[in-house]
Amino acid sequence: MRHFSLFLLSLLFFQIGNAQYWQQAVDYTMEVSLDTETALYSGSQKLVYTNNSPETLHKVFYHLYFNAFKPGSEMAIRLKSAADKNRRFKIDVNALTPDQQGYLKVSELKQDGVLLSPVDSETILEVPLNKPIPPGGSTTFELNFEGHVPDVIRRAGKNSNEGVAFSMAQWYPKMAEYDREGWNADPYTGREYHGVWGDFDVKITLNKKFVVAASGYLQNAEDIGMGYSDRKKPKAKKGNVTWHYIAPQVHDFTWAADPDYIHDTYPGPNDVTLHFFYKNNPDIIDNWKKLQPDTAKMMAFYNEKVGLYPYKQYSVVQGGDGGMEYAMLTLVTGGRKYGSLFGVTAHELAHSWFQHVLATNETKHEWMDEGFTSFISTLAEDEILEENKDFPLEGSYRGYFNLAGSGQEMPQSTNANRYKHNYAYESTAYNKGAVFLGQLGYIVGKEKLYEILQTYYDEWKFKHPLPNDLRRIAERVSGIQLQWFLTDWTQTTNKIDYAIAKVSTVKTGTEILLKRKELMPMPLEVLIQFKNGESELHYIPISLMRGEKQNPYAIDWTLHKDWSWANTEYTFTIDRQKEDIEVIVIDPSNLMADVDKNDNYYVAPEN
Repeated sequence: MRHFSLFLLSLLFFQIGNAQYWQQAVDYTMEVSLDTETALYSGSQKLVYTNNSPETLHKVFYHLYFNAFKPGSEMAIRLKSAADKNRRFKIDVNALTPDQQGYLKVSELKQDGVLLSPVDSETILEVPLNKPIPPGGSTTFELNFEGHVPDVIRRAGKNSNEGVAFSMAQWYPKMAEYDREGWNADPYTGREYHGVWGDFDVKITLNKKFVVAASGYLQNAEDIGMGYSDRKKPKAKKGNVTWHYIAPQVHDFTWAADPDYIHDTYPGPNDVTLHFFYKNNPDIIDNWKKLQPDTAKMMAFYNEKVGLYPYKQYSVVQGGDGGMEYAMLTLVTGGRKYGSLFGVTAHELAHSWFQHVLATNETKHEWMDEGFTSFISTLAEDEILEENKDFPLEGSYRGYFNLAGSGQEMPQSTNANRYKHNYAYESTAYNKGAVFLGQLGYIVGKEKLYEILQTYYDEWKFKHPLPNDLRRIAERVSGIQLQWFLTDWTQTTNKIDYAIAKVSTVKTGTEILLKRKELMPMPLEVLIQFKNGESELHYIPISLMRGEKQNPYAIDWTLHKDWSWANTEYTFTIDRQKEDIEVIVIDPSNLMADVDKNDNYYVAPEN
């Protein structure tokens, strides 16, 4: 497995346009012991760090996430100072008791055997180096750490509302990512993550009565008392046992533990084994059994639409709060009605493609994982549950329209930690992000959209793509220029609003006057239905596209001249009489996010 990873790393230096792409690499070896009575844990970490950048590094940074979960932390202050309440936090962090609080401390940090003097800054540890790491160079960091698991306040912790003992996410000193945009060492205030690709070798020691679910492949099933594939609960109840995992080519490592986990496996597509860990609660067991074949269907759907899941294992684990994606597993709350359990699993599983294989920087471009995940999981839910909705993405579009009219919207390129309103962040990441793909499909066509996603996945898996990387692929696949779309949609709050301004009788037939009322341009599809039952479809590209999409409909369409952005009005003529027209509709697909659709229709007056 290590040779395989080194081979991948050797492929990281390649040319994209005129810019060279590179990414750093890590190899973690960790041992951790958890006292399940006190929630204290301690361990050691060895990290081999490879600098694939063209710059010499004189310092590095670690994330210490659990330090946010205590009174007076920067996260606690931010939760109080935001313009609206962050509804994902049910507990006042400033009111946490010592037993509810978390912390993570590092000691004996060495670089190649030399003791270093790091600077502690709450959730960030700044580490001046004993010797610089040159381009292409590697160094080895060793450290000891100790921590206390907080209550489940957000995503991770102990004693969840459903009784799960431990949800161990972001629990270890985690090397910050250094990439083309520099160090990504933002303090943690309850938002998003970014990590370095590498291999993890992790040993977890805790009381024998606990069942562990974790990222990676279990290496010592025979040592824990029973075969892992049919494990329900270890026979031994006293003393400790060590669980050993290997997780190759991931950028995170998460685990959960509970004495009452039921563990099931189910065959997934392409020889992937699906694991399910859930509480032995009679009220939820039937839903968790039903979830298993449906999860296999979800994975098959994403494999077809985006690309093959690259690992041989995936785990759905009851724990944490809500749902949160991690490498090779997700933590979800399990006491839900089946539709909700299916929906949260569909969303978090889709993150395996849009975050844990295509690892965009969530702090800077959270819409590329949350929005794309919302898009594809919504379509999966509609197909697998046979909902057969006329417009499955209606919820995402409605959410965006509410945001656009709220007065709280900020550009989608805003750092996730800098949104004034929590509401604006949530809707921008999830709804507006999903609408981005919906509209991309409108611009280039549905078949081209899936070809774009598949090419994007194939070329950028196990890397950290930026928005422009997706745009360049979309342009290459579609033959359409898309810089205008990426710029207006993600870097501004410009809106889309078109109207049918006037329908007039002229000598040659009927003239239709269209108007662009807001700043963002879009190509238009205009459907005209006649009183005799016939229909015409008209397609108006914009000059910024320098191309047009192929007709995706069963009826022919008329291709018109480009509409230039500087012109707010556009007219075209049809050789039919006005009195023959029944209705005219801008965008019959509903995929264009026009913020006021009331004037997108012309209906013939009654006689």
